[in-house]
Amino acid sequence: MKQVDRDHYAFEQYTSLERWSAYYYQIREILALAPGSVLEIGTGDGFLRRYLEGATSIGYRSVDVAADLKPDIVASAESLPIVDGAVDVVVAFEVLEHLPFDRFEPALREMARVTRRHVLISLPHAGPRPKLALKLPRVKELRVAFKVSLPTRHVFRGEHHWEIGRQGYSLSTVRAAMRRVFSLEKDFIPFESQYQHFFLLKK
Repeated sequence: MKQVDRDHYAFEQYTSLERWSAYYYQIREILALAPGSVLEIGTGDGFLRRYLEGATSIGYRSVDVAADLKPDIVASAESLPIVDGAVDVVVAFEVLEHLPFDRFEPALREMARVTRRHVLISLPHAGPRPKLALKLPRVKELRVAFKVSLPTRHVFRGEHHWEIGRQGYSLSTVRAAMRRVFSLEKDFIPFESQYQHFFLLKK
């Protein structure tokens, strides 16, 4: 079910500097996989489409439940009308938390069905995130960041059904669900965007 209107993605209210930096990591990780084709689940503000279609030769298609965002396919992540192994890489950035957690693993299985190689996702990771950057002349910048584990109860306010770090949704719980479907090749939290946790999954 559609959760937000198209106006939600207006640049001035949606694209913070932190979110903009997350786009860098989305593109960096996709390009590192050198795919011939990408399927994006959840189109958001359309940034990834504009970049991949305008600056690369990667074939791009999108899926979203919201028809007004003009995806290539109107469908849910849990039921993709796409043949098995249709694309090299499936991506879903800040999308799967919009499903109840008991539907997280079924969505992963559906993504595994349509990819030939990898799935790349990001999920919100709640909790305090202290970080420190120190730059001195002629010295490489020092960066230190970490997540503080203070599990609090998650309250659904119309969008996120769950977030990593909330009670019942620990990082180990989320990783375990992923490992029942994929091999977990890599996961990381960008220094510049510490609310987003990236996961590279291999079929």
